[in-house]
Amino acid sequence: MGQDVSVNTAKRTLDLLEHVGRYDGVTFSEVMEAMDMPKSTAHDYLQTLLTLGYLIESDGKYHLSTKFLDLGEQRRRDMAIYQAARPNIRKLARETGEHSSLMIEENGRGVLLDTAIGDEAVSLNVRPGQRLPLTTTAPGKAILAHLPDQRIEDILDKHGLPIATPNTIIDREDLFDELDSIEQRGYALDLEEHVEGIRSIGAPIVVRGTVVGAIGLGGPVRRFSDERLADEFPELLLEAANVIEVNYLHS
Repeated sequence: MGQDVSVNTAKRTLDLLEHVGRYDGVTFSEVMEAMDMPKSTAHDYLQTLLTLGYLIESDGKYHLSTKFLDLGEQRRRDMAIYQAARPNIRKLARETGEHSSLMIEENGRGVLLDTAIGDEAVSLNVRPGQRLPLTTTAPGKAILAHLPDQRIEDILDKHGLPIATPNTIIDREDLFDELDSIEQRGYALDLEEHVEGIRSIGAPIVVRGTVVGAIGLGGPVRRFSDERLADEFPELLLEAANVIEVNYLHS
């Protein structure tokens, strides 16, 4: 009984934090309504989180504190894949002038662990820490292509095949055919499947037979032509992925 109460309390706390994080500040009454909490309960939760430093209060609204940024950055800096990839992500952005990124898989979602913006890059509205569907992005599909079939099925059972654009793959059989092609050629393509007008290419980072992440390049359709996606970008991306794999092994 006590354990169930503790688990429920922890879940409600995390749900509350996620709710606050979705908005640029929420009021006390908004917390009560969204979390379906009595006034006294909402007060206790909010005061505890304020005291512990996970929330701040400003102008009558509650916001997440930067403590989460500190915790996330500590975790990121401890990750071997981040340390190995960071210089190469920046090099790719410099060499191409485009937007480069590092993605890992966590709980069936793609997490952007690092991004770099080249001189010619357009805004892709992405940020480190952002969680994206694996099935709609080039790095995400590059990761999926190197996971066991049962793991892929489990991810699809949990997260489905979300539709982002008219070009998104929404059929499991089509997705598995695409993943087979990716595994054979060594890289993945996103042909306006995540954002209309944007194409991207992704390459897996495989260490000792296990995919530990993927890197990607993205930009506008006009600059990511069929020719560049077939010739120029794959060579750059695969070379960078190989360097990262070596750095990872020696980190």
